[in-house]
Amino acid sequence: MAKKYILIVDDDPDLVETVAMMLESRGFEAGRAYDGIEGEESIKERRPDLIILDIMMPRKDGYVLCAELKANKETADIPVVLLTAVGEAVPTTTYTHADGMSTEADDYIAKPIDTDGLMEVITGLL
Repeated sequence: MAKKYILIVDDDPDLVETVAMMLESRGFEAGRAYDGIEGEESIKERRPDLIILDIMMPRKDGYVLCAELKANKETADIPVVLLTAVGEAVPTTTYTHADGMSTEADDYIAKPIDTDGLMEVITGLL
């Protein structure tokens, strides 16, 4: 059976590498993208089995990319897990809880990431 391919999209390179190493150590293949535009390009190049998507990123945020993916019949069935520190950032950013409620993400993981919790979510979605 082929390894499941999981794309990690986050503007924090350290977080991307940490999550990628964790996934690879558990037998997954990990793709890396560092903002929403790069993530979008990566998805076009190779369809992931699941996407781990940060919300607050430059060029295209995770809310927008998630909405675009879920509105496109080619990508609507790809599970999307949003990484969020938005709850803490709402008072200081333009991001809102309503934005999060309006997405069709399959699940949410709060930052800082609990790796065991993230693995439970991934396993459940795959």
